[in-house]
Amino acid sequence: MGPLVPEVIGNELNFIVALLAGIAFGFVLEQAGFSTSKKLVGLFYGYDFTVLRVFFTGGVTAMLGVITLAHFGLLDMKLVYVNPTFLWSAIVGGLIMGLGFVTGGYCPGTSICAAAIGKIDAMIFIGGSFLGVLVFAEGYPLFEGLYKAASWGNVQAFETLGISQSLFAFLLTFIAVAAFWFTAAIERRVNGKTVKGFHLSKVYLGLTGLAIIIGLTAFMLPDKKEYMLKDLADNNFVASFKIEGMDADELAFRLIDNDNDLQIIDLRSQKDFDSLSLPKSTHFMLENMFEKDAYKLLSVKHKKNVFIANDELTAKSGAVLASELGFSNILVLKGGFAQFKKDILEFVMPAGTIDRKDADTFRFRTNASEVMPVLIKENKLKQSSGKKVQVKRVLGGC
Repeated sequence: MGPLVPEVIGNELNFIVALLAGIAFGFVLEQAGFSTSKKLVGLFYGYDFTVLRVFFTGGVTAMLGVITLAHFGLLDMKLVYVNPTFLWSAIVGGLIMGLGFVTGGYCPGTSICAAAIGKIDAMIFIGGSFLGVLVFAEGYPLFEGLYKAASWGNVQAFETLGISQSLFAFLLTFIAVAAFWFTAAIERRVNGKTVKGFHLSKVYLGLTGLAIIIGLTAFMLPDKKEYMLKDLADNNFVASFKIEGMDADELAFRLIDNDNDLQIIDLRSQKDFDSLSLPKSTHFMLENMFEKDAYKLLSVKHKKNVFIANDELTAKSGAVLASELGFSNILVLKGGFAQFKKDILEFVMPAGTIDRKDADTFRFRTNASEVMPVLIKENKLKQSSGKKVQVKRVLGGC
């Protein structure tokens, strides 16, 4: 499954869901007639375009589903793997697969479906597929130059075309609907009769209109991350937003006391964080707040989430974003990390007369200025000795 936020499907349940999805996918393929080679190759001979309709429908549905889930922050797109594009190997591979499709009557997925119901020709096709894989694997040194030629990287279609994701989604939906009508006309001409269920009527005109409207929804779903970060660029908006604060003394006290209900979200640069980071702190940038890891961290119950940065306004930007995303127990370090360094880490006892209230505060700061560097050093050693968990992108495909 995709990297959903929240993680409603864990790694263990993923295997069960994958099994059930695979069974359902095979059932749909078989019911659509994809276990019959004559129906599949009908696409190339013009008498049956079921393959085009099914896969176009699946592609458009998945595309709009991904856009919608990403818009509402329910899918971490950073963890979705985009296959790298190698132009020439893709062209050559497409030609080989297309030739095999025409001559054998199956593609890799449909051959498995047909073999599962006992089709002998599909089993032979699968054998040929394994033979092709073996030849490629053993002869890879000979094919490597072609395989890696014209590397375009992990590009997406709308980026390559230089258009927005929303425009691409609408155009692809429009092309799919146009293709349905156009191929129906071809089938009527080749077969000499009207295709059942695909004649010009108010019902299908209505469905066509509905499909176009659904395609247009891509324009009504601007990137949630983009417009929320745009709001945070307005300092007046951030400054006027009500967020509870925590001063340097309280934060230092909680750290010295090893408060298990405290976690710190550090929005400073990676360089500053690596140079000096507080215990119980995790490094994030504002852009990371939409990701799966941020959700896991901030959704832990009964935790006080204190946002820190070099200055209070930047820290408050992160706190405002977390609050807008629906997280609770959000606080901001008053005065920023610069104030924490001045009041705690680099504290110097002021000269002159000190009243009783200030004397208690200064006594604590004097003690904290000695204890905190030790805690910071121990935390750094602990982090360097621990293994950093690398989040993997989700792989998938047909």
